[in-house]
Amino acid sequence: MTEIFQSLPPWLWFILGLIALFLARKPVHQGIYALARFFHYSLRLGANAVAAAEGRLQLRNREVLLAAGREAAERHIEREFDRIENAMKKELAQYPALHRRLCEQLTAIDEDYVRSAEVPPEPSNWSKAIKAVAEIPAKHDPVVGDVLETIHGSMRKAEAKALEAYRESARERHQLLKRMMPAWRSILNSLGKVNKTVTSVQQRARVVDGHMERYEEILQSSDRAQRMLSSSSLSQFFISAFVLAIAVGGALINFHLIARPMTEMVGGTSYIGNFKVADISALVIILVEITMGLFVMECLRITRLFPVISALHDKLRTRMMWAAFILLLFLAAVEAGLAFMREVLMQEDLAVSAQLRGAEMAVTTGGVYWITTAAQMGMGFILPFALTFVAIPLENFIASSRTVIGILAAFFLRLLSVVLRLAGTAIWRTGAMLVRIYDIVIFFPLWLEARFLRWREQAAQKAETAKSTSELEQAS
Repeated sequence: MTEIFQSLPPWLWFILGLIALFLARKPVHQGIYALARFFHYSLRLGANAVAAAEGRLQLRNREVLLAAGREAAERHIEREFDRIENAMKKELAQYPALHRRLCEQLTAIDEDYVRSAEVPPEPSNWSKAIKAVAEIPAKHDPVVGDVLETIHGSMRKAEAKALEAYRESARERHQLLKRMMPAWRSILNSLGKVNKTVTSVQQRARVVDGHMERYEEILQSSDRAQRMLSSSSLSQFFISAFVLAIAVGGALINFHLIARPMTEMVGGTSYIGNFKVADISALVIILVEITMGLFVMECLRITRLFPVISALHDKLRTRMMWAAFILLLFLAAVEAGLAFMREVLMQEDLAVSAQLRGAEMAVTTGGVYWITTAAQMGMGFILPFALTFVAIPLENFIASSRTVIGILAAFFLRLLSVVLRLAGTAIWRTGAMLVRIYDIVIFFPLWLEARFLRWREQAAQKAETAKSTSELEQAS
């Protein structure tokens, strides 16, 4: 083969190659177009399949989002109705006593009011008698003077008695009015409490109305409800992720508090894989504390991560809550003891290192700092209870992560569909470009072919013209 290849000059091989390419032009074009069409249609089918999957995922995300929103709205409405029911039970249970007390107070006030009314003094007959005596003509008569003097003295005494009686009556009225003030204040306080309760119920009713409007939109599966729930899920996702990151930081601090004393307790030379048994033990203690916290929150129905616990009988659920709380309290006490042990070990390490460097340093660094010890014990006791509240952001994170993951998956599927469509179009255009490049390579034979076809066409036209001319001449 090499000898045959070397026996001919390169220009002859070039000409032979052009001829071969020219002769194979049509099947090569068909092959290129077939491959381009195959990949184009394959990628378009892939893009359509991905778009269909993205549509189904969007539908699933919508259903999941609406279901989560419907569940949350039902929970909010249920809690608001529970609060209204508790408020109404509390206030309505006291309403008969309140009504009776108000009636008694109003009756007492009415009686005091009636008793405090001012009675006008009856007109006295003495004035008529005095007038009749004053009209007696014999004023200079000593007998009449004595009688008038006696009448005057009696009148003065009667006037003093009447004035004293009037003052006593006014004093009694004032005492009655003064005694009405506490009753009025008590009535005002009672009515104020009733007004406060009614206002609270009205506010709860407005909140329930808002939840009901949102619930109706969710039931109607409107786009506004979907956008609202998506925005709320994204906000809840980022907020809960931030709080969980803080909780992870607290758990790490808690781990460092108990890792060192656990090394002294279980030994620092034992390993399970690449991890120390002491570290695993400390981590297990922290995880058990978090689990007990989750159970406590679940038993209190603050979270609903475990429907089985929520479905338990109230009595059994209460017992379970107390058991989890007692175990959590025990673990918190254990952690406080481990924190104290850690401080003691650190002080012993400092004392040993100081003794190695010199006796003076041993004297200055020997001793336990009670403030540091108390702070570490406090942190070891409080952190387990603080980690209890991780259940709330954890529930929100799990609930919102489904929506966020669905949105991200739908976005990547849409992006993949667009990329597949662009790739299919690019392959189709690439096939057309390869055909053009192939024609450019064999442009000289193509040019000769075009010239030959044009000459043959012109010759055919000339022959047709000559044939028409001869037929006209024979006809004439």
